[in-house]
Amino acid sequence: MGISEFFALHPVFERESLVRYLIGTSGQPPSPRAVEELLRYHQHAGRILSVRRGLYATVPPGSTKESAPVDGYLVGSMGCPGGVLGYHTALELHGLAHSTFETVQVLVSRHVRGWRFRGVEYRPVLPRESLGEEAFRLGVEKMDRRGIDLLVTTQSRTLVDVLDRPDLSGGWEEVWRSLETMRWVEVDEVLAYLKRLGNATTSAMVGFFLEQHQPMLQVEEAALQALEALRPRGKQYLDRKEGGQLSRRWNLIVPEAIWTRSWEEPA
Repeated sequence: MGISEFFALHPVFERESLVRYLIGTSGQPPSPRAVEELLRYHQHAGRILSVRRGLYATVPPGSTKESAPVDGYLVGSMGCPGGVLGYHTALELHGLAHSTFETVQVLVSRHVRGWRFRGVEYRPVLPRESLGEEAFRLGVEKMDRRGIDLLVTTQSRTLVDVLDRPDLSGGWEEVWRSLETMRWVEVDEVLAYLKRLGNATTSAMVGFFLEQHQPMLQVEEAALQALEALRPRGKQYLDRKEGGQLSRRWNLIVPEAIWTRSWEEPA
């Protein structure tokens, strides 16, 4: 495989990937200086562009560095090696998002500074502490993106995550409208994830949402009863500032805007 084919197969690549390719072709590690000179040469020739330190995007034939399309999901994933695309970004990748954001969210295992590229904010997010290493295994799947496997949270885990952290997902209106495009949910996966998450308020909110959409998502009553066992023992506010109305089944005080779907156009 020549360098042109490497670029064709790697629309976004890390410096380390290029080093591995060079080792494979020559049989020995290149010097750091040789790698830097090769990268500078192809940047000057307009064949690649620098996204951030150690991360590059290829420029397709017929494009310039200024006009070349760069896949933001690949940038987010490869800019945080081992990271998992989640929250609103996962909604987008699953085709569920009501709106498209100029933000890419990546679950990471340690603090990583975010960055911006071409108007897109790349935001590394630490998962809930209770998840531990399971944050990167439980409810995670591979998704092909231009021939490259990305790690992304599954639809069922994403449902829980965006209800757990609506602040990362555009707020309640965006979350509700997005999740209402779902047509199925793996309830066993949801239950397993909620038990690991260990947040009774989030469990109640998931139960409330699934109850509200029980026919559409074909959720059996036995599944809702299993979720009831995870609800808070006493009444809990979903948002204390917003107040709201009590859902007795879930011991959850839900804001009026969610009960009334205030974002909908009046009939």
